[in-house]
Amino acid sequence: MHSSDPGTVHIIGAGLAGLAAAVRLVDSGKAIVVHEAATRPGGRCRSYYDQATDMVIDNGTHLVLSGNRAALSYARTIGAEAGLDGPDAAEFHFIDMATDARWTVQFNDSVFPWWIFDKNRRVPQTRVTDYLSLARLVWPSADRPLAEVMNCAGPLYERLIAPFFLAALNVAPANGSAKLAGALVRETLAKGGAACRPLMAREGIGTVFVDPAIAYLRARGVEIAMQHELHALRLGKGRIAQLDFGGDDVVTLGADDTVILAVPAYAAANLVPGLQTPSAFHGIMNVHFRADPPAGFPPMTGIINGTGEWLFAFPGRVSVTISDAGPMFNMPREALAKKIWGEVAKSMTIPDVLPPWQIVRERRATFAATPEENAKRPPAETKWSNLFLAGDWTATGLPATLESAVRSGNRAADLVSECQRIAA
Repeated sequence: MHSSDPGTVHIIGAGLAGLAAAVRLVDSGKAIVVHEAATRPGGRCRSYYDQATDMVIDNGTHLVLSGNRAALSYARTIGAEAGLDGPDAAEFHFIDMATDARWTVQFNDSVFPWWIFDKNRRVPQTRVTDYLSLARLVWPSADRPLAEVMNCAGPLYERLIAPFFLAALNVAPANGSAKLAGALVRETLAKGGAACRPLMAREGIGTVFVDPAIAYLRARGVEIAMQHELHALRLGKGRIAQLDFGGDDVVTLGADDTVILAVPAYAAANLVPGLQTPSAFHGIMNVHFRADPPAGFPPMTGIINGTGEWLFAFPGRVSVTISDAGPMFNMPREALAKKIWGEVAKSMTIPDVLPPWQIVRERRATFAATPEENAKRPPAETKWSNLFLAGDWTATGLPATLESAVRSGNRAADLVSECQRIAA
């Protein structure tokens, strides 16, 4: 048992939320210790070498939009923003597996959406009036299922709205939270194409959001303790008194010490007595292939009426993401890989001979973004004066995205700074 240095900030979890909190606090003058249970940092944002494909793959293929100000500021701070790449304009390519129809939706940069008046830039078979349904999402009067706020049928929904909301909410969009969907519209589409440009980490998500953050923090004296799992929070009078890491590894907290708990929702619920968190989770599946996309093939393509949903083309690597993928988790792996590759081959007009592949499954990737589960998200503050929460499952006002994770870390860090200013 030992005591931490006076004023130490203990961050439990080295996922994106925990790393964002540490980066935010690094110039505070306080000692910072990041405790991570796993062997490598990053959580769901990690990249790693995969023997089956003989390449570095992402645990999950994540997307950032140019309007994600917190995520981009974080990447800029740690010197990694150049690792994000995308088209010069907000354009999204789609292919319908049932009909082989292909189209591109092209947003204009300005706030006024003149692109919807150009039939060559909007979704095929849609009219200008169809897009008025999106306006009802901007400020929904209450949090209801999306199907109660807008028409969840027709070409616009099936060919644009559903693919985006499924990826962001990770639930069937019609059942998803209208409040969270509205937040997405306000922060991206309502701000024009300048906020909708897709940005991807071509060399791997870890090379942008994780590895540079670890280097940045260590260079500034932050201690990062891997394989250091928190077993219990020992409670004092109105505050956390000790951190129990098992056995004799117990840290006694001083009067100025604070804790940011940046672990998954189900782990936080086990550690914090009486904490209400989302309790329903949905899975995401990513399938990676070692293959060279054809020259000029779009870096990102939405798949309609297919098994896969978003197809990402990187140098020497092709990845497919499937949101709300629970029904496919029990499908034989090779059969699934062959099925997905068949869609890739059709999309790219290349031979369908299966290349080296890997499937990454996250059974509890995100909380189910329904109105009921959204209402369970706790704020960053807790009833213990020195304990704060971070994670994309906390009440950020956004679905469980990279942007949400970074904002949660920033919020927790700002509360710690405020707490320490009051104590001083």
